[in-house]
Amino acid sequence: MSNLLNNRVNATATAAQVTAVKAAFQTILTNLPFLVGLTADERKSLITIDVSNKAFTEDAINAGVNNPTLVPSYLSVANMQSDLTLFTQLDEISGLANQLCERIEDTKMLAGSEAYSVALALYKSFGSAADAGVQGADSIVEQLKKRFPSNSSTGTTAAPPVPVQ
Repeated sequence: MSNLLNNRVNATATAAQVTAVKAAFQTILTNLPFLVGLTADERKSLITIDVSNKAFTEDAINAGVNNPTLVPSYLSVANMQSDLTLFTQLDEISGLANQLCERIEDTKMLAGSEAYSVALALYKSFGSAADAGVQGADSIVEQLKKRFPSNSSTGTTAAPPVPVQ
């Protein structure tokens, strides 16, 4: 819940910081040029690896390495090893990326919530000022209330949610 008196995040990124972060993302893409994008259908159709079938895959690789004469020529144990190594490397990287993305999303959500909560409190304050006859408040309320849907059958504007304090 938002507390109008507790601004938990009060910061902005400089243009240089935003540029540096974008460059860091580009550096990641440059260093991992083999990353692919899958369609939703491709994601659904692929079998996925988890802890138990990762162990199975490792065991199959070991069996293939130790028994090369039993491996059909159309299967590549070396490619399996490479794929599993990449999976393990990307698993570690994705864990870090997910933690970062969660913090970015949480901070974005909190900053937006704080800004919107104060905007709603200001709207309510301007409404009180207009009700009290403060000059100029009516035009502010009229401008701000355009952002809220109106009930066309009654001609009334829906009140915005009351900010939680």
